[in-house]
Amino acid sequence: MPPLAIAPATPAEVDLLVEWAALEGWNPGLGDAGPFRASDPDGFHLARLDGEPVAGISVVTYDEAFAFLGFYICAPAHRGRGFGWATWQAGLAHAGARTVGLDGVVAQLDNYRRSGFALAHRNIRYAGRVDLPPVTPPGVTAVTAAHLPALITWDAPRFGAERAGFVTAWCDGGGGRIARIFVEDGRIRGWGVVRPARVGHKIGPLYAETPVVAEALFVALAGAVGDTTLVIDPPEPNAAARALAERHGLAPVFETARMYRGPAPALPLAEIWGISSFELG
Repeated sequence: MPPLAIAPATPAEVDLLVEWAALEGWNPGLGDAGPFRASDPDGFHLARLDGEPVAGISVVTYDEAFAFLGFYICAPAHRGRGFGWATWQAGLAHAGARTVGLDGVVAQLDNYRRSGFALAHRNIRYAGRVDLPPVTPPGVTAVTAAHLPALITWDAPRFGAERAGFVTAWCDGGGGRIARIFVEDGRIRGWGVVRPARVGHKIGPLYAETPVVAEALFVALAGAVGDTTLVIDPPEPNAAARALAERHGLAPVFETARMYRGPAPALPLAEIWGISSFELG
């Protein structure tokens, strides 16, 4: 058997990993690949066997202390042969000594624990049809370049690390993404993004300091895309976030396990109404 070759993924190969994620039913956003790669161009790895792609993973490093793991997929025809495990090890090696987070399927909890990951909490995916009119609640406005320096700083403690590359790319309007920010008395109180996905639209992140801010951003984002299936992924401990989703007609469809290898960041879960993505945290 030819040796397995694992190397950083090219932009086209990142597109391939996103396509694999779609085939797994993960419903990625239509324009996710570019902003995802902007977070850490060397964080995506593809394994090839005699030139054929067989497995992939991303371990995106955000700073010297934190990374996030996603896109861990082995092509169905090549499962059970150790290719996924070899790719997993290569991805984690890219993280070095950093804390690594992931959102994994609950059925794989024991496997992740064997690699040193510990459960922090669950995330619950909510989905449903929403048809809100286009409105701009008081305090809500489009994200502009002038907002970005302060937004990157405000976002960091709610994510667990500064992610300037991601936030900048996520707000650039590409891929149909719509970014909104809530500003009160000159201070950021929340922000969120809605983007088209393979099925419907996804809201993520939705970060807000209060329920009023979260509601205003949700209404603005949902109204901006009209009649569609909406998906949002709140942390299970945030009961107010789950209530917001249910109040707008969304229902739970599945859950993931947020786990960390290394010290977990002290996230203000009450201000996290929807995570950015299962792939990047």
